[in-house]
Amino acid sequence: MPEAKMKITNFEEYINQNGKLTYANKGVSMMPLLKQGRDLFTVEKKTSQRCKKNDVVLYKRGKDYVLHRIIEVRPQDYVILGDNCIKKEYGTTDEDILGVMTDFKHNGKDYSVDDWQYRLYTFIISHTVSIRIFLKKIILRIRKQQKKMRKN
Repeated sequence: MPEAKMKITNFEEYINQNGKLTYANKGVSMMPLLKQGRDLFTVEKKTSQRCKKNDVVLYKRGKDYVLHRIIEVRPQDYVILGDNCIKKEYGTTDEDILGVMTDFKHNGKDYSVDDWQYRLYTFIISHTVSIRIFLKKIILRIRKQQKKMRKN
């Protein structure tokens, strides 16, 4: 009797069964690296080793799956931030992380996280976190004021 195929209902099951997942990016939190409707990413199942600073990880936050970058490794958890976000996330643990990004397709071109272009991008992103958050907050405040002025 042939073995029945398991019905996969979520990312965890898929990664556990296949060891990795390639998926289309959704949302804007990892721009400019990944753009919705254009780019793909591949994550490999997390091993027992701790993740490293700058790893891009797929993790579960409540019922949602999120792909963001680790900006700080702490003894019990990680501080995580999307490349296009201003709010740091605290308390993500190894148990929450499903996989680590190993490669991605950006503008139709394949990249590995070992490619020099990606390493340069990561260096810039990781060394400008504070200034990017500061500037994004200013831009959001200006847009809010402009919207308020248009209503009046």
